[in-house]
Amino acid sequence: MEYKIVLEPDQEDGGYVVHCPALPGCYSQGDTREEAIDNIREAIEAYIESLKIDNLPVPPAVDPEIASVRVRA
Repeated sequence: MEYKIVLEPDQEDGGYVVHCPALPGCYSQGDTREEAIDNIREAIEAYIESLKIDNLPVPPAVDPEIASVRVRA
């Protein structure tokens, strides 16, 4: 199964923060882009395993939309 992830630079601590929109609360981080991706992969696998243990359905992958909005600054 393939899930989309959102990877963002961590402005406060450096490195990257990453989450999986299809799995609420599934977040991770890493010092490098590659480390963050590896860490979210592990978090997703653990999340899914936890759902299976509890006999809960595994959410389908979603294709998040990225949009822009204008605001007054």
